[in-house]
Amino acid sequence: MSYKYPTKRFANTLLFLQKVLPAPATILDLGVRNPFTEVMEKNGYTVFNTNGEDLDILPEIVKNYKVDAVTAFEIFEHLIAPFNVLREINTYKLIATIPLNLWFAKAYRSNTDMWDRHYHEFEDWQFDWLLEKSNWKILEREKWISPSHQIGFRPILRRYTPRYYAVYAEKSTDV
Repeated sequence: MSYKYPTKRFANTLLFLQKVLPAPATILDLGVRNPFTEVMEKNGYTVFNTNGEDLDILPEIVKNYKVDAVTAFEIFEHLIAPFNVLREINTYKLIATIPLNLWFAKAYRSNTDMWDRHYHEFEDWQFDWLLEKSNWKILEREKWISPSHQIGFRPILRRYTPRYYAVYAEKSTDV
């Protein structure tokens, strides 16, 4: 089975990562190895992934890695309690992307994979607040659209409405 890469999203994510954390760097990427892991490695990053552990149940698993930064690309929306994982991270740099809540679309839910569902689809201010409450300070942020080439009202809105939100944050030393 071939995988259809979201090339625009991957390109935007890589550019953001390179801007806030130039290679070479060692990264813990939350979630299992995936096509974007290979993109990061091809661009000079050393990447470790978590092994599919339920991060809601075992948030402390992130403490097992000594890295320059933690990345979380479209992972927090799958967690019931992302606050717990964010508090356990023991490095000082975090690069994360999330899909934004769209008023004209329901939260994503796969009918075939119980893990491929969004418990949260944040508004940007909600994600900012989550990071602030878990002791992170946002230093960079960007939003991206996710245009669709289909016909209809929603595809037109997707050409103008940001779908993804990227942040670079550092752990606050003010505890």
